[in-house]
Order: sequence, then structure tokens, then C-alpha cells
Amino acid sequence: MIKEYLKLSRSFNAGLTAIAPVLGAIANGESNLYRLILFFLVGFFGHCYGFALNDIIDYKIDKLAPELKDRPLVSGKISLRNAWVFTIATLFISLIFAIYIAFLYSNFITLIILFFSALSITIYDLISKRYPAMDIFVAGGIFFLIIYGSLTVNLHLSDLAKIVAILGTLQVLFMQFIAGGLKDAEHDYIGKARTLAIKLGVRVQNKKLFIPISFKFLAYCLQAIYLFFLFLPFYLIDEFKGHYLQIVILAFLSILMLYVSYRLLSMKKFVRNEARKFIGLHYYINFSLVPIMLTVINPFIGLIALIPPFAFIASNLTLHGSLLPKTM
Repeated sequence: MIKEYLKLSRSFNAGLTAIAPVLGAIANGESNLYRLILFFLVGFFGHCYGFALNDIIDYKIDKLAPELKDRPLVSGKISLRNAWVFTIATLFISLIFAIYIAFLYSNFITLIILFFSALSITIYDLISKRYPAMDIFVAGGIFFLIIYGSLTVNLHLSDLAKIVAILGTLQVLFMQFIAGGLKDAEHDYIGKARTLAIKLGVRVQNKKLFIPISFKFLAYCLQAIYLFFLFLPFYLIDEFKGHYLQIVILAFLSILMLYVSYRLLSMKKFVRNEARKFIGLHYYINFSLVPIMLTVINPFIGLIALIPPFAFIASNLTLHGSLLPKTM
């Protein structure tokens, strides 16, 4: 049963949300490992809350997709009542850790920012299938989560913290607008969901995938803006200037990420497993870039780059016996 609750909370990408406040804290000067772990737990349980609530709200639409039969609510392995109990419990656990952190820093003001993060995610879960481009609320949730980590450490927001918050927001926008829009294209189209992808003309008919130029343009624009901010610290911040090793590594990974995006956006036939493969590869690369950029501050920060892909692989092998999740 524990496995089913891990599926409900989408544990395969929990590492992404969990490190959001951690990266914010690091970017604003925190280096204490114990305190960074506490920030990680705030993000982790916040992640569980957001995705469990999403499955509850999207339950009827998810039933339309045979590929999502492994989701706990669709399969009936978790009842709606128990799902609600789990969702509320994870929200309170996240809040308890946040209150403890507030005592450690004698800073309770930033709990308001954490509230806006949770509110943003909740709004998304409630209206994401009704109106296009509501993924901005997910991005907003991550933005507030990063800012929460930063301002809890220091109420003065550094330039680096601002850049990290923007990068985290852009990462999520791509994953939600582009990756999420494509992987859910079939049942969103059948269920007449009003997502941005559907509104821009993405559709699946007889297993043929139609991706309009406008959607591809949006995808590449998001990544171009992301890459601009990724390399901006090496020009803007004195501490980052002259670190050519990080620049070379980031340049190589950026080119690889763009290639994976190209393969994803060039799909002609809708094969969900193939889409998952490209999304998974993009996930591995994309969410390692910011930690690698931050190794300028401390080389050990690079280890954080391993958390999202490690959590992704470990969760999938444990829950599904495969490298890619069946509930994505």
C-alpha cells in the first residue's frame, strides 16, 4: 500500500520540488547541511500534497486514458477518502517543518510566501483542465518555494537568488506547458480539456500526433530564455566570472537538452512510452543545470544535481520495475 501512496504523490519527480527551497537557500548564502535538509523536507511534502490533490481533481479525466490505469485512484487501490486524508496530512507535515525552520531563523514572515506557494499549486489543481495556460500557477508555486528558501535565510534577496528563482520557474513552465501538454495530449483531447497545448492545436487523432508551429515556437522560446538566465551569472556576478569549466559543461548539456527537445517535438505518432522517454531524458538534463551552475559557490553543490535523476530512477525501479514511470 505504501507503493500506491508513493505513486499517488508522484515520487518519481519529488526531487525537483524538494530541492527548490534548497537551491533558493543556497543561492542566498545558506550552507548548513542540517538546515538544507529541513528545506528539502518542506519541498518534498509540499510536492506530495500538490500531486495527490491533482490526481483527486483529475480523477474522471484520467479514467479516459488506458495508459493511466496504474494510477492508484484509477485502479481503485486507493479510495478517494483515503487520498484526501493523505493529501491533507502531507500539507500539514510540510507546514510543521516550515514552522520549525521559522523558529531556527527567528523569521516567520516567509511563512506567508510558503502559503502563496501552496495556494498557487491548489488553484492549478482545481482549474488546470478548465482554462488554458493555468500551468503558470505551478510555475508560481515553485517560484514562491524558491523565494521562500532564499528569504528565510536572508531577507535581502541576492541577484543570484533572483536568477535561480527565474530559472526554476522557467523549468516548470517547460515541463508543464510542453512536456506535460504532449504526454497528456491524447486523453486531454478526448476529454476536451482546455490546456494550452490543446488550445494551440496539439491533438491526437488515430494515434497521429499533430504539433503546430506555434507550440514548437513556444517550446524553443522558453528554452532560449532559460539558457540566457543560466549563463547570466557568469557575466553579471563577479564570483562567477572566469569559471570556464562550468561554462563548458553547461554548454554541452544545454546542446544535449535542446536535441532531446527537438526529438520530442518531432514526434509524428503518439506513443506515450516514447514521449515518456524523451521527457525523462529532458528531466535528467534540465534539472542538473542549476546545481552545476552553483558549483561555482561550492563544488559539493553539484551533488544536488544527482537528486532529481536519482529520485526519478529509484522511484521508477521500486514502484514500476522500469526506468520510466507508468503513472506519468
